[in-house]
Amino acid sequence: MLDYFLSLGGTVFVPIIMFIIALIFRIPFLQAVKSGVTIGIGFVGMGLVIVMAIDSLSPAIKLMIARFGLHLNLLDVGAGPASGVGYATAVGAIVIPVIFLFNIVLLVTRLTKTMNVDIYNYWHYAITGAIVNILTGSLVWGAVAAMCHATWSLKMADLSAKRVQSIVGLEGISIPQGWGSSSVPIALALEWVYQRIPFMKNNNIDASEIQKRFGMTGDPVIIGVILGILFGLAAGYGFKDLANLVITVAAIMVLFPRMIRLIVEGLLPISDGARQFLQKHFHGRELYIGLDSAVTLGHPTTIAVGLLLIPVMLIIAGFLPGNRVLPLADLPVAPFFVCMATVIHRGDFLRTLVTSIITMIMVLLISTHFAPFFTEMAANGGFNLAKDGAKITALSVGNAFGWSISELMSMGIIGIIVCVVITALVVIGLRNRELSA
Repeated sequence: MLDYFLSLGGTVFVPIIMFIIALIFRIPFLQAVKSGVTIGIGFVGMGLVIVMAIDSLSPAIKLMIARFGLHLNLLDVGAGPASGVGYATAVGAIVIPVIFLFNIVLLVTRLTKTMNVDIYNYWHYAITGAIVNILTGSLVWGAVAAMCHATWSLKMADLSAKRVQSIVGLEGISIPQGWGSSSVPIALALEWVYQRIPFMKNNNIDASEIQKRFGMTGDPVIIGVILGILFGLAAGYGFKDLANLVITVAAIMVLFPRMIRLIVEGLLPISDGARQFLQKHFHGRELYIGLDSAVTLGHPTTIAVGLLLIPVMLIIAGFLPGNRVLPLADLPVAPFFVCMATVIHRGDFLRTLVTSIITMIMVLLISTHFAPFFTEMAANGGFNLAKDGAKITALSVGNAFGWSISELMSMGIIGIIVCVVITALVVIGLRNRELSA
């Protein structure tokens, strides 16, 4: 039954989940229907923009790869196939009920403020658990690894919730998404560094501020035109293809935020209802609804840095020692890799760009390291993604949390104990920090 609902896809599954949540929070039936469907419309619109981005940018990316002479032997197959691979594993088969019930236990025991309803993206936890399952030969330790990843994600969601709410303009939400949450500690550490660099300290120039300071030069449409021209020239396009690409990139800059506004519009009644319900039944406790990082993509800095990251990533991939990944399928959706950096840096363009470049270097190296495991999982799950003995991976499995947990647990029982102890310390430490705030 659960597999059937997951097979409906995010544009149907997510609205159904949000509709049920709305009813639980005592929102009137028709208002709950409208909220769920509005969220679905927003996801449909965002999906169309993503498809447009992939269709338009993928040919340019392939030409850039050829022009840069990249000879890398690990193909990035993208997040879509990666999620399928994750759920086709033994850990993936149990991850949804295990993590959902575990989340409720953490919520009831006040060890987290976030209820992660972004069930589809539990696949990130499944990937981590599946890798540990391969390394240890134990399904139990694989499940423990997935729970550790979920716990770290929930606490990062708690930690970044206020900044997320400020960026999105929606109270009562947080982002426990498996990849986005893993970038939070990196962005926080770099934010500490930036505050000690004179020209970056307290800097807060986002794409909107650029428009205010530089007029039309900072307008999202103009930024899209400039980025489109850069991509077209890098790909060696003639005028016709370049002009089409320019219009498409400008459209992405404009349409992404508008689709996100639809999602937020649908979430507003649910957010208000949830706050009232929780105040009544949880005695005023501050609790958050954990959502997909997609709700943060409307920020202009996220879109601009995400698009700019595409050619930068290709250049880095070609020269980074130790990297064997050819970025491809996940590149057109690069804003997903940027969004939490935008949140932590409060929209500042320069800090977000620098953090994103550093983070993506780590992503390339981790996804290279995970390629043999990912290829084995795909083969065992019946996915014919690799041919002639080739290995595959995805940028979206280049997860710092997944790497840390798998490295620890690969050391045997001592490493497993250390991982569980670190998880407990993270929970207790951040919980004490919340109580003393």
